[in-house]
Amino acid sequence: MAPGSSRTRRPLVVASLMLATFMGAIEATIVATAMPRIVGELGGFAYYSWVFAAFLLAQTTTTVIYGKLADIFGRKPSLIVGILLFLFGSLLCGLAWSMPSLILFRLLQGLGAGAIQPITSTVVGDLYKLEERGKVQGLLSSVWASSAIIGPLAGGIIVDNLSWAWIFWINIPIGFIAITGFALFLKETVEHKSRSIDYLGAALFAIAIVSLLTLLTETRAPLPALLGLVAVIVVSASLFLRHERRAAEPMISLSLWSQRLIASCNIATLLAGMALIGLTTVLPLYVQGVIGRSPIVAGFTLTALVVGWPLAVSLSGQFFRGFGIRNTLRGGGLMFPLGAVLLLLLTPQSSPALAAIGSFVMGFGMGLLSLTSIVLIQDSVEWAMRGSATASNIFARSLGNTLGATVLGAILNTGIARFATGQVAGRVHDVLERPSGLADAAGDPLVQEVLARALHLTYWGVLTLALLAFAMTFVIPIEQRLRETPTKR
Repeated sequence: MAPGSSRTRRPLVVASLMLATFMGAIEATIVATAMPRIVGELGGFAYYSWVFAAFLLAQTTTTVIYGKLADIFGRKPSLIVGILLFLFGSLLCGLAWSMPSLILFRLLQGLGAGAIQPITSTVVGDLYKLEERGKVQGLLSSVWASSAIIGPLAGGIIVDNLSWAWIFWINIPIGFIAITGFALFLKETVEHKSRSIDYLGAALFAIAIVSLLTLLTETRAPLPALLGLVAVIVVSASLFLRHERRAAEPMISLSLWSQRLIASCNIATLLAGMALIGLTTVLPLYVQGVIGRSPIVAGFTLTALVVGWPLAVSLSGQFFRGFGIRNTLRGGGLMFPLGAVLLLLLTPQSSPALAAIGSFVMGFGMGLLSLTSIVLIQDSVEWAMRGSATASNIFARSLGNTLGATVLGAILNTGIARFATGQVAGRVHDVLERPSGLADAAGDPLVQEVLARALHLTYWGVLTLALLAFAMTFVIPIEQRLRETPTKR
């Protein structure tokens, strides 16, 4: 496929790309800010983490598939279909009547969201020369900073003054404006090819991941059910790996993942993604339920995270020149445990500013680590493999988000079960199920203590993942890569 560059109005296409990116970026903060109120109205606190995990699971499993669809049918139709599916899921999320229905509709929303990041990046590569892409990627990165400010503010205002359904419905007008821009201004000539899509690989992967998430979330299920899930995970994962080795066009290129530099970068990105999504999902709980602040204040602690990320991206070039790529990567990795330690220092008397500082430090570290990893990966392969190599890193981050939301959600549920005994357990669940939710938790000393201890345990999980991500930056063979001759283009 080739873009009709002479007929494509690039500035208007970039504006549409920014709108599409904004929809995905704002999901990270606006939903997390409103979730305590949603749980209070719909009930089902035990399924809290699944609202995030369902979305991320669907997004993760469809990222590579949408990339192949864009190659076969074209960027424009594939992206428009993905956005329409995302908007339909958003509409249904606002109409959810229970936590299970919300989880189902979030799954549908995630199926559409899987198109946004890989195809927008592909369109930029189609329309701009290599030396021009940095400026455009900087514009797209600025969207994350904007959504970091708008998302928590909008989420808090909507929750306090309107129905929480509008945190999902706000996507609809944005999405249709983006679709209109692509339909009118993105011109492309599609060369139809007979290529296969690895549906079997995607299905086996989804079965393995869904089974794993269920196992981690439903830790108190009967032992036979847990053993059955373990068996499903082992069998589906084994079949998936066997199939991927033989597939003509596998969903995941195992040959890419087997290269040391790519594998170590992707593992570091996966661990960092697990730590960061855990912070995103549980920090509002602490600020509202333990410190006793409003949803708006809780949302702005997440704003610091999403501002730190694009700020690091914008400064990365200066860091590369001043400190070198190796020190930049390890410096970004070091910021993860430093930020996690700040979260461990939180107490019911703490200022939300401390939570925001820890959030910012981890976000800044993610910006440096993720961008540096992609630069190293892209430089380690020939031009013809660069798209697949970059996609592998995006996939690793998405998979880390999915696993992190579930693992740390399971730790939180385990902590509540451990620290809330007897009548206190009933009071904790009663408070969390009420519409006033976390506002009541902060006013009940016993419930507040249980929630504080459970979340403190969760932050230990975040710190563990952060330390592992930092350690992986020392495994990446940067010195060897830098001594080699640059790849031909």
